[in-house]
Amino acid sequence: MSRQIFQHKPPAIFIMGPTASGKTALAMALRQQLPVEIISVDSALIYRGMDIGAAKPTLEEQQIAPHRLIDILDPSQSYSAADFRHDALLEMGKIVASGRIPLLVGGTMLYFKILLDGISPLPSADVKIRAEIERQAKQFGWGVIHKMLQEVDPISAGRIHPNDPQRLSRALEVFLVSGKRLTELTEIVEAELSYNVLQFAISPPDRKILHQRIEMRFQQILRTGFENEVSALYARGDLDEDLPAIRSVGYRQMWSYLSGESSYNEMVYRSICATRQLAKRQITWLRGWKNVHRRDSDDIKGIINIILHFINA
Repeated sequence: MSRQIFQHKPPAIFIMGPTASGKTALAMALRQQLPVEIISVDSALIYRGMDIGAAKPTLEEQQIAPHRLIDILDPSQSYSAADFRHDALLEMGKIVASGRIPLLVGGTMLYFKILLDGISPLPSADVKIRAEIERQAKQFGWGVIHKMLQEVDPISAGRIHPNDPQRLSRALEVFLVSGKRLTELTEIVEAELSYNVLQFAISPPDRKILHQRIEMRFQQILRTGFENEVSALYARGDLDEDLPAIRSVGYRQMWSYLSGESSYNEMVYRSICATRQLAKRQITWLRGWKNVHRRDSDDIKGIINIILHFINA
């Protein structure tokens, strides 16, 4: 294998695409032919106990092709894009040190973007401070919170509407946690990814085919015990629909069904629609993506040939 093009930066391969586009199958095929180690880039696969609905690679598939950053958190925990960047860079470094190539596969486009472009060093959420901000907002109104922000970070206050509680709360929280203004911290960005990256965006050539795959996969998910999986999460008593894990597509709709808020048929319909919407958002992300090879997801042989050429150039 020639290392000439990797003299300054080690190689890495990204496989991106909408849900149900065949990313896992492609990763499995690549793992059999190339010295790659797979890192999952999926915000749902990080959670333990969320296997069926998240279409997580099976135990058999993981034995053949182990996936890193799968099953690393309980569904009660939160996980930010910054957390992912830290963990992914750590795993990529380990893979390169072992003489192999990182293969990052998934559909969480924000994770890919932050990995490529870097991220501002914002502090993690502080539950107590956020709760206190919300308490004051309920007592005095968000207009008062906006004035408080204006006193410590007038630039952010000028950019955030007084009726945007989520952004107001976060901007004020950042200052109270770090002592620094949001505008000050967002001007600092970590270094861009120091890898020579080959990127692929894969999808079926026809949107109708993708929609068919989405519906077929969800029906298969239902047949393999999805309701029982979510029922077990529901029965725990410490989880709710506001958690990022439970807001995942499919889980949120099944949770509503178990709560008695919708019928079974409504749950199925809403889950399929939500998955289609997710795929549309993923495709929209990729439409403006730079330096990417766009390929039919069924063209595994063609993709492997491009990668081999990239490695051996």
